[in-house]
Parts: sequence; structure tokens; C-alpha cells
Amino acid sequence: MMQVRVLCFGVLKDWLGAPAASVELPQGATVAALVQQLAARQPSALFKGIAVSVNAEYATAEQVLRDGDEVGLLPPVSGGSAAEIAEQQGSTVLTREAIDADAIVAAAKQGEDGAVVVFDGIVRNNSRGRQTIHLDYEAYEEMAAKQMRELALEARTSFAVRHVTVVHRLGRLQVGETSVLIVVAAAHRGPAFEACRWLIDTLKKTVPIWKRETFVDGAVWAAGEPFPAGRAVEPEAAHEA
Repeated sequence: MMQVRVLCFGVLKDWLGAPAASVELPQGATVAALVQQLAARQPSALFKGIAVSVNAEYATAEQVLRDGDEVGLLPPVSGGSAAEIAEQQGSTVLTREAIDADAIVAAAKQGEDGAVVVFDGIVRNNSRGRQTIHLDYEAYEEMAAKQMRELALEARTSFAVRHVTVVHRLGRLQVGETSVLIVVAAAHRGPAFEACRWLIDTLKKTVPIWKRETFVDGAVWAAGEPFPAGRAVEPEAAHEA
């Protein structure tokens, strides 16, 4: 037999009743076998559309686990100083400090840039007809940081832009505060717009960051889109649910 450490995030943490647990499995067990075993303990439709990571990398259902592996159960994602953050080609940052959007944008600009496109995602005072009090963001931080770095590199390469900065806030945010800031600088506006839109859309679908919304009449984990086929790992019962 072997032991793996299971980490749960977002609404799955509530389902497990703890952020982490040790699970015993037979040698050679796969990711799918682990998910099936967990679902058998406490069946839940929450497993529908989840993804699984092994040692902070997305895993397939067929991946074989090893003793001591760290396995993350990832529900659909919800959607330093400015000078240090805005390096020559940009940077990616997870922070619990307030995001100074103006300073980061100013630090990103260089003489060769003809355009700087900014997405400044802020906490609004309502969602789906309910008054918002505050939001709480949590992440699988090691994995989220790696995914953000990879997205920034892919954006610079695919869209031929000079600079990408992605900063995401964690912890409790009040109405009006910036939750995510994306800054793209390039010689021309077209690639800058395209890269910025691609970055926020892809980040919201793939980076393991979750949002808990607190309203005047209760709190709920924000629902996200299920992970796509090929990345989703579900127990068979979840398909029927």
C-alpha cells in the first residue's frame, strides 16, 4: 500500500471538511482510482467537471500515482513594488496586498511601445441580483503561480508582444478593489488587445484560483465552467449526476 496527500480547494474543501487529507491506496493506483475511491465515501455532484493535479501539474485519469504524491482536487475555477513587478518583459504575481494599478501600468511602459492595454478586474457591489459584501480568493498557490508564468510566456510568444504583467489578489477583497490586473505592452494595438483578452479568458478557465462571494443574505463559492474533456477527471457516478 501507499499514501498520497489529497488537497481540496474551493467548494471541494467544504465537501471534504478539511483542506487536506492522507489517503491510502494500493501500489500502482491511478488518478481515476483515487477519485473513484473518494467519491464512494461521500458521493457528490461536486465532482462533475473537476480537474486533478499531481505534484502541482495537471494530471490525466490514467496517470499512475506514487507514494508521497501530492494530489489536488480542483473544482472549476471562478471565474512587490510596481517597479519590481513590471520588469522588462513583465512578471506574474500572486499577492495579498492591494494592487496599485496606476503604478504598475506606468512602470510597464517603454519608449518602443505604441500601445499598452490594461484589464483591471474589480469587485463590484452585486452579483446575480444579490448585494455583495466582500469576496475571498484562494489558490493552489504553487500551481497557480506556475500556470500564470506559462500563460504570460505563451502570450508574449504567440502574440509577439513585448511585455506582459499578470497580478492576482488573494485573500479578502472589498467592493471597488482590484482582484486581477493584466498589462500588455506592444508596438501595435492589435496584438496588445488580442493578448490581453486571451490572457484573462484563459486565466479564468485554467488557473486554480477560486472565489467565495459573501452577500447580505449568505455566501457561496462562485461557479465556474467544468474543465474541458481531456483535463476533467471524474468518478463515473458524477456523469450520471
